[in-house]
Amino acid sequence: MENNILEMNPGNSGHGKVEIAPEVIEVIAGIAASEVEGVSQMRGNFATGVVERLGKKNHGKGVKVELTETGIKVDVYCLMKFGVSIPTVAQKIQDNIRQALLNMTALEAEEVNIHIVGIQFETQKQEISAEIEQEI
Repeated sequence: MENNILEMNPGNSGHGKVEIAPEVIEVIAGIAASEVEGVSQMRGNFATGVVERLGKKNHGKGVKVELTETGIKVDVYCLMKFGVSIPTVAQKIQDNIRQALLNMTALEAEEVNIHIVGIQFETQKQEISAEIEQEI
């Protein structure tokens, strides 16, 4: 691991090398986290908010990837929907990210840390329609 690029070692096949940028891992982790039921949204920063307002979706939003000597460390920052079991949803996020990374890159994450930064409440009111018939 040098220059913040993951070099995959497929063996001595003679075909060349494969390198994966940390941004790719951020995107994979971001999509995997947002797929989990109970996650309301991923937390971004000001720059990602501006990019999304310009019409571009940032799939790596709310994910920080750190390449260490011992492996890959993933930090995920998200909002949960009100009423869900936070420990259950957090475990599902960790499992989904680990599986997605393994399937797509054959890499295993050393750590997948979930940071709950807020709770999203339902703001939409349900419309109740009732028909009242009066007999005259």
